[in-house]
Amino acid sequence: MNVMPQSCLASDGRDSLTASFSASYAGVLAFIAVAAEGSFARAGDRLGIGRSAVSRSVQKLEGQLGVRLFLRTTRSTTLTREGELFLEGCSPGVASILQALDEMRDLREGPPRGHLRISATHGFGRRVIAPLLSAFRAEYPEVSVELLLDEQAPDLAADRIDVAFRDGVLEDSQVIAKQLVPMQLVVCASPAYVQAHGLADTIEVLSSHACIGRRLPGGRLQRWDFRVNGQDVNLQPPAEVVFNDADLVLQAVIDGLGIAQLPSYQVSDALRTGAVVTCLERYAPHDRGHYLCYLSRRQLPKRIRAFIDFSTQRIRALDLDVFSHWEARQQAAAQRDSAPAWA
Repeated sequence: MNVMPQSCLASDGRDSLTASFSASYAGVLAFIAVAAEGSFARAGDRLGIGRSAVSRSVQKLEGQLGVRLFLRTTRSTTLTREGELFLEGCSPGVASILQALDEMRDLREGPPRGHLRISATHGFGRRVIAPLLSAFRAEYPEVSVELLLDEQAPDLAADRIDVAFRDGVLEDSQVIAKQLVPMQLVVCASPAYVQAHGLADTIEVLSSHACIGRRLPGGRLQRWDFRVNGQDVNLQPPAEVVFNDADLVLQAVIDGLGIAQLPSYQVSDALRTGAVVTCLERYAPHDRGHYLCYLSRRQLPKRIRAFIDFSTQRIRALDLDVFSHWEARQQAAAQRDSAPAWA
């Protein structure tokens, strides 16, 4: 019979491997909670234990690793460089555990249930995704929904995002990106502006118009993208008014402050009501798309699959194609011009 050497026993009678694993496991949980909350007290509330217990677990983990994981002051708790590296290493394992728990729950009988975290840009989230949530909740009442609006592309694993809607594909091999609808960029103006200043008929004259710019989260102004003779052309027209929100840009256009380039979903309602008109459609790029993105996994939880199917069907049914309307108007105008006078 094998007998555990006395030197391998901890002071409380457990073998050192068990003692080490227990301390490490509790320490890692406490560490991740503090990193997420930025506070030992809030981490304790999240874990249902006291602040001192969280601090002791992290200290034991730091002792095992031989490094400091946090810089603590009276006002803040921040990760050290070693702490950042350790969190980066822990994140995939935590994500895998959460995924395994989700998959096990989903094996049970019953409808989709659980919490769904969705990320989208401000404009697309407000105008396209948010209006869908009421109908989705009515169809799947056991799924709670959290919609997070952010211009920055999320880290789906680290941010625990189930589904993200982005303009363009996320650069992550672990992410599946499905194009929902083409992304149409249109230059638009109000009828009052057109009456006073006319419409741009070439991209070269944009600099002579009052252009409305949009400041991106990184600080730079958003470019205006066109396709001329099969080549991509990116411009930065001088902006007389600048906003960091696409809805404010559209409102400025409607108010007659100038012209702007916006995605079709942003302006489709205003086009239908006649609040804005478009120009330079022939130079619009045709290779963009709005994408639905989610992490690749063996088995999607029912709540995620249900939302993907629901939102894909609803979004593709929306009338977001402003170019077809413009082409129809062009064809109608051409037919009127070519019709004989007696017709």
